[in-house]
Amino acid sequence: MATNEEEDVSYVDYEAFLDPSFSSSSFANSLVLATNNPNDTPLDLSTPLSKVLFDTQEIDSHIDLLTTRSAIPLLTHTKKQTDASGRIISEIDNQVKSLNESYKQLEKEVIQKHAEADEVRQVAARLWETLKLGRSVGRCLQLGRQLEIQHAEITSAGSGTRKEDHRALVRCAHTILSLREIIDKKALGEEGHGLDRVNVIGSLQESVIGPIERSVRSTSEQMIREFNVGSASGTTTFAQSEEAKARMISAAVTLYLISPIAGTKPDKWIPQLLLQALEVYLRNALQSSIASLARSLATLPSLDRTLLEVSARCQNIVALEIILAATNAPAHPLLPAHKHTSDKSNLLQPLLAYLETGSLASYFWRTMASSLSSRVQEIVNRGGVSARTLKTNRNSVGEAVRECVIRGSQPPSTITTNKGKPQKGDSEKTSGWDREVAVMVGSVIGNLGR
Repeated sequence: MATNEEEDVSYVDYEAFLDPSFSSSSFANSLVLATNNPNDTPLDLSTPLSKVLFDTQEIDSHIDLLTTRSAIPLLTHTKKQTDASGRIISEIDNQVKSLNESYKQLEKEVIQKHAEADEVRQVAARLWETLKLGRSVGRCLQLGRQLEIQHAEITSAGSGTRKEDHRALVRCAHTILSLREIIDKKALGEEGHGLDRVNVIGSLQESVIGPIERSVRSTSEQMIREFNVGSASGTTTFAQSEEAKARMISAAVTLYLISPIAGTKPDKWIPQLLLQALEVYLRNALQSSIASLARSLATLPSLDRTLLEVSARCQNIVALEIILAATNAPAHPLLPAHKHTSDKSNLLQPLLAYLETGSLASYFWRTMASSLSSRVQEIVNRGGVSARTLKTNRNSVGEAVRECVIRGSQPPSTITTNKGKPQKGDSEKTSGWDREVAVMVGSVIGNLGR
């Protein structure tokens, strides 16, 4: 026992080498300083190197000694570890084989069947998409045929074979909206998804929907341009007036419905086609009235007849205002429902807001007066008989213009405003249009000078 302890004694300082703060450079420096004089110029490195070599040899000898002494325990431990590893590998091999067999069985019973089922699912999904696309195409073709029939009712009526069915315009408009509702919904999952890739739908749009929509729009605009209740001649019957009213309502509702909504917010949408058609009607009435009245002021004998025509045009506009105010805006299937819930949701409100006026008659007289002033000024500047005659008869001309404004601002006798109310007296008829009378009379008389 003492011998083993003596053999274990070593002059190598293992504690210093095992210290976590050990530094090889510091150890080498201390070793050199211990074997040399710091003041010597040539340092003797052989002694410290020999010391390091001896220490290394000592450690190597110690390792050999420990290995030789513990060979049997090491080999026994290694054999035990090897045997244990062999047993573990054998068990693992059996488990891996069992797992592989289970996976093959699972692959056969589940994975392959799942792959087959997935193929069936893909086929079913594609068949469903094809079925939905086929239904959409079939519905579009059905609506296209329906649109052709409805449009034929308009065109055949126009040929004079039977009475015109202007209500077919509204039916065409609803069918066009139904087609838009399908074709314009192109997002995934919507009814119109994939229709743009079907050739027959492209042909339907080019040969049926587009031409008929343009024809319906053109016919409706023409009906609005031709609106006339016959106030000038006074020969229009009540039935004829009701027919003109019905034609105007059908045309206005049609243009309201087919006005484009793409690119606009629902709360900012306006019936653009309807407003444009009504604006053209008002502009034509104004241009005709201004031109004819300017000619008549230069040749006074024709003034009475011209003022009668102007008042008739204004009465048509008053009748138009009454009709539009009494016609509720139709429910638009492509707009939110709240767009039509307001009590003031009629066809007149968008037009008044578009023209920035409170009355169409007031808009007519004020616009005419603003343009008529320059025309009267031109007559005065040219001088001659026309200017002298106009100045001489300024009082009678002013009175005639005043009567024209009052007469034109009243609704035609064939157009009723509120049922059951008595007719207004002359004073009541005049009081509501004092400003318009003053503006019109001032635009003529005010530019004559003295």
